[in-house]
Amino acid sequence: MNKVKILSLASFILVLASCGGNSESTNTEAQVEKPQVKLAKATSEDIPQTETYTATVESDVKNNIAPNTPYRIEKIYFEVGDQVRKGQVLVQLDASSLRQMKLQVENTQTEFNRTAALYQVGGASKAEYDNAKTQLDVLSTQYKQLMENTQLISPINGVVTARNYDDGDMYTSTPILTIEQTNPVKLYVNISENYYKKTKKGMPVSITLDAYENEEFSGKVTIVYPTIDANTHTFQAEITIDNKDQKVRPGMFARATVTFETVNHVLVPDEALVKQIGAGDRYVYVYKDGKVSYNKVVLGKHMNDKYEIISGVTPGEQVVIAGQSRLANGKEVEVVK
Repeated sequence: MNKVKILSLASFILVLASCGGNSESTNTEAQVEKPQVKLAKATSEDIPQTETYTATVESDVKNNIAPNTPYRIEKIYFEVGDQVRKGQVLVQLDASSLRQMKLQVENTQTEFNRTAALYQVGGASKAEYDNAKTQLDVLSTQYKQLMENTQLISPINGVVTARNYDDGDMYTSTPILTIEQTNPVKLYVNISENYYKKTKKGMPVSITLDAYENEEFSGKVTIVYPTIDANTHTFQAEITIDNKDQKVRPGMFARATVTFETVNHVLVPDEALVKQIGAGDRYVYVYKDGKVSYNKVVLGKHMNDKYEIISGVTPGEQVVIAGQSRLANGKEVEVVK
């Protein structure tokens, strides 16, 4: 009997000891489960809403120089890279037919002069005079057309960008020369339809070129095309660059940055952003009254060490910038400096 009581007492002591140990462990765990975090205040700022587009520089005007019919090329007067002026003779084609026709025109002119003189003194009829004049007019017109087609003239001020024949070659179908006007030059970009109402003719555009590092060129929107592509939901805009110094050349790779408007948006530090595993979504933990909420955000631009937040955080809210690894939505936290 005494042995039974002793065992019961010992068991009771063990139970008390055990209970006391669990209580201390529970208190310790409660303290550990409250994660420590650091906070920063979300600010707001007027932020330009810009987009950058890539494009290839194109000439303002491009002319392919070629005759109407096949001719042998006598002389090409310009090489690739040469500057030409409007009205200059670029190419002389075979003029043998022109020389023959010139003789015909001269003979016809002489015959007309003789008939006109006779008509004045009554030695030729009105019908003979009219017939001689018609023959001269027709032949003169043909000579002028042939001359225009054997001497190819530049229609613009520009630069030779292609030469496809040598002197003596027979013209086939490829243009003999290509002349491009490079002042100004143009870009064509495709802009999202969301910006259609905000894109205006005359808007300034900042241009950078791979060929000129750390140099910026000025452009402006010159045409806003009136239709939207149903497949891409974009519209085309033409951007013109003043190119008086001829530094920008057709074919160069360009980046055009357009500012559509300025909007007041929230800014948070880089450290506040959390990427959801397995998805591209971004989140920010927002602190309030001892707890954090897990807010999905829409990002704008990255600006130095901060991100523009389109939605998900309001100005003045406290966001977590350290200690996110142990957090969950609604979790109580301890704020540390």
